[in-house]
Amino acid sequence: MLKIYRNLKEHIFSVIAVIVLVFGQVMSDLYLPTVMSNVVNNGIMKEDINYIWREGGYMLFISGLGVICAILASLIGSRMAMSLGTSLRNQIFTKVESFSLHEFDKFGASTLITRTTNDIIQIQNVTILIINMLLRAPLMCIGGVIQAMSKDKTLTLILLVSLPFVALLIFLIAKYVIPIFKQIQSKIDKLNLIMRENLTGIRVIRAFNREAHQNEKFEKANTDLTQTYIRVNRIMAFLMPVIMLIMNLMLTALLWFGSIRVDTNELNIGNLFAFTQYAIQIMFSLVIVAVMFILIPRSEAAADRINAVLETEPEITETKTPVRATSQKGMVEFRNVTFRYHGAEQPALKNISFTAKPGETVAIIGGTGSGKTTLVNLIPRFYDVESGEILIDGVNVNQMTQEELRKKIGFVPQKALLFTGTIAENLRYGDDTADMDRIKHAAEIAQAAEFIEKMEDKYDTVLYEGGLNLSGGQKQRLSIARALTRKAEIYVFDDSFSALDFKTDAKLRAALKKETKDSTVIIVAQRVGSVMDADKIIVLDDGEIAGIGTHRELLNTCEVYREIVSSQLSEEELA
Repeated sequence: MLKIYRNLKEHIFSVIAVIVLVFGQVMSDLYLPTVMSNVVNNGIMKEDINYIWREGGYMLFISGLGVICAILASLIGSRMAMSLGTSLRNQIFTKVESFSLHEFDKFGASTLITRTTNDIIQIQNVTILIINMLLRAPLMCIGGVIQAMSKDKTLTLILLVSLPFVALLIFLIAKYVIPIFKQIQSKIDKLNLIMRENLTGIRVIRAFNREAHQNEKFEKANTDLTQTYIRVNRIMAFLMPVIMLIMNLMLTALLWFGSIRVDTNELNIGNLFAFTQYAIQIMFSLVIVAVMFILIPRSEAAADRINAVLETEPEITETKTPVRATSQKGMVEFRNVTFRYHGAEQPALKNISFTAKPGETVAIIGGTGSGKTTLVNLIPRFYDVESGEILIDGVNVNQMTQEELRKKIGFVPQKALLFTGTIAENLRYGDDTADMDRIKHAAEIAQAAEFIEKMEDKYDTVLYEGGLNLSGGQKQRLSIARALTRKAEIYVFDDSFSALDFKTDAKLRAALKKETKDSTVIIVAQRVGSVMDADKIIVLDDGEIAGIGTHRELLNTCEVYREIVSSQLSEEELA
């Protein structure tokens, strides 16, 4: 929690103001019983009406100051808590953006969303309570004990005997519930994961009639979370009545022994009244502390989860001495590259070496799981290699800034992903300075202009989340157009033509060849027809290069390539 609250150093003057205001409120609350005891002793007992009115007005003034301090402290504290939440959300979002794909895989999307929303809300709520309650409670408790001692030291012993029992009870219960609150946060993650899978995979779920299975999974996770909450609430339900029992027993003892001391003239009635008020203030201070001990453990668990994200060092970091490429435009070179996913026994890629020059189209083909997508993900440095090096324009990608590296690349991922917004906004995502002429030109090259023009709002058509109001082929073409809008030196197409029919595929590749004649084009494909015309074809087999060459050369030299071709083309097409 303390690491989280370092963010409040930007609001140091607000923190000081809150502390002063809370102190003023406490002093007001502590001073009132003394004034009231004086009114009882000197006014009511002596029937001095003028004294009662004068001191009563003074009490109203002190109460008013206390109320003003409480309101201002609550207002400033709430603003601080909201600012803290805003700062934490910004930090987590910025941190997550710096993660490599390995860190994303480590945390998972559902838990990152939970930590950015639910966990930060827990921190905000407990911050407001700390400002309004926890700062006030210790001051009120200590001040109440001091003031009570000033009224009667003998009766104070009753307080000092009962308070340790309450403190011990709070400590034991807090020690027990902290691990349970950590379980709650993890179970919320699991619930969010199931909900997210259900929403994103609704088509598959309905296609296989698995609604009942998903309901069962959700019900199980939901019941597990509910039972954990019930277990915590049972403990909390035990805590408050016990505290109130101890407090009421203490108050009864105070009134019993206090009345005896009043009867023997060792204590006057006004001081007994004031002492009782201080005992009640102490009692409520302990109740506040008990409530905070209920809430702080959960916030502590949330803070640990937030810190786990903020303290994660990204695997891919910027070099301190970046090198800029001064020669060539779009040259890609792999030199003995080996890559292994974290936790994997075998490398996904082994000793990969090839060169892709500007003006060349290099195709990558191979069976499922051969490492095609892994290879192209290394070019924009989504992962770092285990050994070997990747050079762009003669410079190792590790020595370039990530911004400069990725500005050179127009990347089309395997899964076409579009963002909520208009078609024009999505195409301009490749280059936010692109005008409409460039956007329309990119759409024409990607064979997307035809279906865009048929839409009512054309390029201003709003796309739903993930482009749900488009077909798979339309989404792929818009993804290709987005990359073309960038006018990059290197284009990477990761199986980006799989949803296109053969006619559209052929037209797109013909237009693409003219558009990218000065750029390096790397195409990952499953269909032989998409790579036959490439200047160079790289055949991958189990993470290794099985052959490099043109279509004709590989038919004669590479058995793996022949098997792929024969599985897709007839004897007449091979001839």
